[in-house]
Amino acid sequence: MKTLKILAVALSLAAVFTAGAVWGQKKNSFKTPSSVLHVITVKWTDGATDAQKQAALDGVKAMAAEVPGITNVWLKTLKVQPQGYGAVIAMEFQDKAAFDAYTNNPAHKAWEKVYLPVRQQSTTHDVTN
Repeated sequence: MKTLKILAVALSLAAVFTAGAVWGQKKNSFKTPSSVLHVITVKWTDGATDAQKQAALDGVKAMAAEVPGITNVWLKTLKVQPQGYGAVIAMEFQDKAAFDAYTNNPAHKAWEKVYLPVRQQSTTHDVTN
């Protein structure tokens, strides 16, 4: 009889703990911002050196410091497809107006002088809400 009481208490405590854990979970929260993401996948030229590739990637940071409206950059490639592409560059712009102005910005034009000679091919994806 004493064993049954201990078992009943243990089961009750387990039920309370489980209910609390389930009740305490909240749904995943997310936002749908109006910023613009500009994502570039890069295939380097066959003769591009590691130093040239790094200069192009480092140039993104220098450009972002000069171009109004760039709020974030991502440069550490975790995965890129299709095969043969070696880097991903992602930039976030505060809004579409900032994204539109970026193309003709002098800092962007200066970066292209470093980037374009070592870029064989690229794909670009731009997205917003």
